[in-house]
Amino acid sequence: MASARFGIDYEVIVKGNNLKLREGFLALANVTLIRTPDGPWLFDCGHFSNRIGVIKGLQRAGLTPADIKVVFLSHLHFDHANNIDLFPQARVIVSRREFDYAAAPHPEDILIPWLIQDQLRKHDLHFIEGDGELAPGIRHMAAPGHTPGLQVLILDTDSKGTVVLAGDAIKYVKEVMARRCDMAFDTAENGTASIRRILDMADRIVPGHFPELRRDGDAWLWDEPAELPLLIR
Repeated sequence: MASARFGIDYEVIVKGNNLKLREGFLALANVTLIRTPDGPWLFDCGHFSNRIGVIKGLQRAGLTPADIKVVFLSHLHFDHANNIDLFPQARVIVSRREFDYAAAPHPEDILIPWLIQDQLRKHDLHFIEGDGELAPGIRHMAAPGHTPGLQVLILDTDSKGTVVLAGDAIKYVKEVMARRCDMAFDTAENGTASIRRILDMADRIVPGHFPELRRDGDAWLWDEPAELPLLIR
């Protein structure tokens, strides 16, 4: 848990991974709880495979879905947005560009959940564009590439410096090492520019599908293993 000068803490309550199948993937997205003076926020909310994990992760933090004041959706792929129905009382923040993109995604982008716009309209929906500040110590930044309307959150903290919750602007460490976008439904050039912008500003990064990364000089390291425990029943 990281403490912040603005009274902000963050914690990854559902840990993602980047595991692939020969056709498809097992990848789960990181879900991050942000504690603010005005109540808890959630950065992304996962999909049905980690639905129980989201609820239990909140329980471990002493919370229920009803306690979440804001859900910030980095983008609208199913693995980041499908569980939004668990939070009917929350204010939902997403970029206008991403919302519009969901109605007519790239022909090869089959990851947008059906009826996601209809589901979001049931919530207290707030649109953002470009870069800006959402609360003291919490900024948002446009990071197109993986999708055209992807947004990241930037947390200004004391103990861990500038922390970027990157979503799929940076999916896994491969993109950090290469400084290049690996999977783009917007353009690879935009994705690469977004990655480099994040790397230039961040002290820590929470990728979409990898453990939290920390800057160590010119290198990026991680302290926790990437894992997906499987139980046979």
